[in-house]
Amino acid sequence: MSDTLTAEQMAQRSLNAFLAKDMKLWTDLCTDDVVAEFPFAPEGSPKRIEGREALFEYLRGYPDLIDVQNLPTTTIYTTEDPNLAIVEWSVEGKVVTSGNPYNMEYATFITFRDGLVANYREYWNPQVFLAALGGERF
Repeated sequence: MSDTLTAEQMAQRSLNAFLAKDMKLWTDLCTDDVVAEFPFAPEGSPKRIEGREALFEYLRGYPDLIDVQNLPTTTIYTTEDPNLAIVEWSVEGKVVTSGNPYNMEYATFITFRDGLVANYREYWNPQVFLAALGGERF
């Protein structure tokens, strides 16, 4: 039996860290030179973040803003590339400061290198995000 995790297992491990609100663990699952891309990020939010430390700085306060309570849907697709997983997932939670509901659907493309996230590209609806935050910025 192989000790090597599949792309599906590595993607699930990443989602588990996110649901646990452990942004340090989540970024520890990334390469030092990870690239995170958020093509639909709202104005004033980064569309691209390079490096594990920069990504941690960006995400460190996320659990103080959004209380993710559940991932009601998660579908992980594998491809012919053993280092690529495509994930359709959704989040149920609330905005900590206002109590507003936060319900979002994501499509995420994750490329792994040596068992770690090397590229993370996430698509989501910035209008839903901004409406939940009532205009606040992350």
